[in-house]
Amino acid sequence: MSSSPRSPVLLVHQYARNESWVVAAEGELDAETLAPLKQALEEAAAIREIVVFDASAVPFADSSTLNLLLQIHRRTTLRIAGAQPQLLRVLEITGADMALALFPNLTDACKAPAS
Repeated sequence: MSSSPRSPVLLVHQYARNESWVVAAEGELDAETLAPLKQALEEAAAIREIVVFDASAVPFADSSTLNLLLQIHRRTTLRIAGAQPQLLRVLEITGADMALALFPNLTDACKAPAS
């Protein structure tokens, strides 16, 4: 019995927390799954001063994710919360960890003062 390939699914949730707008993703991020996150982050960046990307439920992210995060960073105050080891590694290898605001968890990202 052959099984059909599973469609990649990415869940995106958005909500206000403190002075921040949180965009949380659940699932793997690559060129095939990135569209819902891209839309949510772009919409938030257009109207919010502080956008927090909750990456705590993202076990994998590729270079398309990195590109998106850098684009959003140029448009608003972007904070990345709870990045898993694989995403942290991508950010470190590319030097993006020096440009992006990384926080160990959502609580810290949302309570940090606006810069």
